[in-house]
Amino acid sequence: MSSTAISIFIVEDNAWYAELLEYKLTQNPDYTVRRFATAQSCLDNLSEPPDIITLDYTLPDGRGDEVLRRLKERLPEVAVIVISAQEDIRTAVGLLQQGAYEYLVKDEETADRLWHTVGNIVQQLALRRENTQLRKQIGQKYDARRAIRGKSPAMGQLFTLIDKAARTNITVSIVGETGTGKELVAKAIHYGSDRREAAFVAVNVAAIPRELLESELFGHEKGAFTGAVARRIGRFEEAHRGTLFLDEVAELDLSLQAKLLRVLQEREVCRVGGTGSIAFDARLMVATHRDLAREVQEGRFREDLYYRLLGLPIELPPLRDRGNDVLLLAEGFLHEFCQQNSLAACSLSEEAEQKLLRYSFPGNVRELKALVELAAVLAENGTIAAADLPLRSPHPVAATALTGAPPADESLRAQTTAIVQHYLDRYEGNILHVAAKLQIGKSTIYRMIQHQEVQVR
Repeated sequence: MSSTAISIFIVEDNAWYAELLEYKLTQNPDYTVRRFATAQSCLDNLSEPPDIITLDYTLPDGRGDEVLRRLKERLPEVAVIVISAQEDIRTAVGLLQQGAYEYLVKDEETADRLWHTVGNIVQQLALRRENTQLRKQIGQKYDARRAIRGKSPAMGQLFTLIDKAARTNITVSIVGETGTGKELVAKAIHYGSDRREAAFVAVNVAAIPRELLESELFGHEKGAFTGAVARRIGRFEEAHRGTLFLDEVAELDLSLQAKLLRVLQEREVCRVGGTGSIAFDARLMVATHRDLAREVQEGRFREDLYYRLLGLPIELPPLRDRGNDVLLLAEGFLHEFCQQNSLAACSLSEEAEQKLLRYSFPGNVRELKALVELAAVLAENGTIAAADLPLRSPHPVAATALTGAPPADESLRAQTTAIVQHYLDRYEGNILHVAAKLQIGKSTIYRMIQHQEVQVR
């Protein structure tokens, strides 16, 4: 039965009988029940439509067939269960033809039959909602080359990896700085794969309190802990036959890493408070802005889980390494923002373009989007000037961080080389870590090594 709240209206003028039905239905904590003694009071409260209505056939202000007609005019999809004191086959057939879900006769077993009938309706509602969600997701299929804009060589390599990942079910590990679009890449792979018609389920590990994360991922049984008033399926079950995307996976604590490893090895989960195992078939994709290999070295991440998750590694380039993609993205964000907010078309001035191209974008694509949307609001006459782009001040590396800072009159190039060499020595040649610390692209460091400007010692 669905853990989603189900709204039920009971329309019954016999207060004792209405109370009996309410008592029976509220044994399920997911059911929210309201009682009405007249047809009109029910009709007056349809602004928040219920999922199910139980309707007494004989009411003080209307007969069941007429009330049913009015309900169906207002809420064609609502499930109406008519309850009558008389067993009349002709009346029952007429009501069912008119759109009633079921016709029940009042006797000592009515409450039990109502309970089972409501259970059947809830299962159908859950299936309908799931299908609606899937149709919505399928309607938003991701064409990687449209959803992820870019023409730079780095993006060409990324598109190649996305295509390869989409053709298989290999686990994918996506690494990139914050704001580079890791979830977008995961969606592009999912919607390009043969799992596209099933769910894409995303979980940001860092956004969920540690004490709740196990229940979020694996589900829990009713009564498993304080507040667990009903069974809840976890994200692994929710992603069955689809894709589960764990963002910021490096934030998992070691105890949960061990449980995740077991789940991935056995391909089954055990809900918190449960005793049985539930098999699942979900593709796993993970993402992090951290260097997982370094996390393993420093004892914060399990080595066995690291190799289980590595799969096909995809490294997203930071925006500062993507050249003119900055302008391509900015134009796309501007067009979308102006359309969504009914603004006149907006464009970047040449000075604004140069300002964007010179900026390092520590917040990557997410920062660019926020920046150009603000600029569109500030701009005059449909043209964004350089002054409309309030860029963050760069974060220079303090000279005191160096063992022997270069003289003030030395060239910028020489100072940059000295800084990079210092951090390469400090972090034992870990290029990814140095690039993240200095907020520069790793390709810049590779070029400096290739030209023998710096060395990995």
